[in-house]
Amino acid sequence: MKMISRTAVIIGYALALAPQAYGAAKPQAKVLSAAQAAKPAQLRLLEQVVNIDSGTGDVEGGRKVAEVLMSHLRTVGMTVESVPAEAPDLPDNIVATVTGRGKTRILLIGHLDTVFGPGTAQRRPFRTDDRRAYGAGVADEKGGVVEGVYALRILRDLKFDRFGKIMFLIETSEEKGSPGTRALIARLLADTDVELNLEPGDDPDAVTVWRKGVATFHIDVKGRAAHAGVAPQEGRNAALELIHQISGVAVFPTSGQGLTANLTLMSAGSRANIIPEAASAQVNVRVRDMADLDRVEQTLRRNAEVTVIPDTKVTVTREQAYPPLPENPATARLAKLAQSIYSEIGRPLATGGNGGGSESALAADVGVAALDGLGPAGGGYHSDQEYLNLDTVTPRLYLLTRLLMQLGNGFPQP
Repeated sequence: MKMISRTAVIIGYALALAPQAYGAAKPQAKVLSAAQAAKPAQLRLLEQVVNIDSGTGDVEGGRKVAEVLMSHLRTVGMTVESVPAEAPDLPDNIVATVTGRGKTRILLIGHLDTVFGPGTAQRRPFRTDDRRAYGAGVADEKGGVVEGVYALRILRDLKFDRFGKIMFLIETSEEKGSPGTRALIARLLADTDVELNLEPGDDPDAVTVWRKGVATFHIDVKGRAAHAGVAPQEGRNAALELIHQISGVAVFPTSGQGLTANLTLMSAGSRANIIPEAASAQVNVRVRDMADLDRVEQTLRRNAEVTVIPDTKVTVTREQAYPPLPENPATARLAKLAQSIYSEIGRPLATGGNGGGSESALAADVGVAALDGLGPAGGGYHSDQEYLNLDTVTPRLYLLTRLLMQLGNGFPQP
């Protein structure tokens, strides 16, 4: 309660001194000029890190991206620490810290891992056209991470230090639900008043005030192998039973703003002439309400008790990733502050939510005010159509820098 109370005071004070008439405020000239001047270098750094593969579990690629980012963070006066991952086959995480003369403790979170495999950067390197930048992870989330680096650079160049502490976590396993970072995130949140997340803004230009929680359900079937031609009757076909079990998932919606359940992976068998002894599937479930995860689990376990292939056994397990980020007063106040800042440069800022999980849910879960989707806006995430809107690069850098100043100091830089 003490943490929530202090956070509410910080946000409330910042809001009280922020411009209340949207469109009436003038931009902070030095911050805007710095953000505009930064764009060419910002895009060069983005190109550099996008052109290095760093899919989750790519230890060498993640290390290379981290080395580039750590070098930049050190040049802006951050104390940079490489923190080993808490799960195997993951690169180290980065924690960069700078201490100021104020009181507010701010945690920036970004991630350098992507969903793309080795060789993607070579096949689909960074490129731009008149409106967009393209490449693996260009928006989700290397664009946001680079934005964070340059916001800290602007603070350094403007000699702004009226914040208590800014911590910048760049983690390496977000796309898997942060298995290599959970204890580290919890430790950092215990020393945090406000969390700002650098996930991309939704197209065309929105910040994220709610997110769905994420879990993966594993359905595993054990059958009995047999020669598919000589004695198929002696086998117990695990693949056919798996198909039966998957059909039970169809009772849940596959799209929409509420509960969704989607089959994402499945496998069965070992050879074309053997009745499959084992089969498995993964069902990705997204929810606004944690109770819905229990409902899905109860349904799948109940289905597992009824098999159509005799002598097969079905096992259901639940792998949790992130809880939901619910709409809440603290996030709403942060979003209002962000809208006020954006109005300084004559831009409207929308608010919304989506089915993607993020660390902001972990922050809100322990009572730390969190605002998500602060990176440049984009779309096509987790596909070869991923893009970043170039016309949001400078405005989002201005927004993040001003948020750090306003929250860190309690009032705008004069």
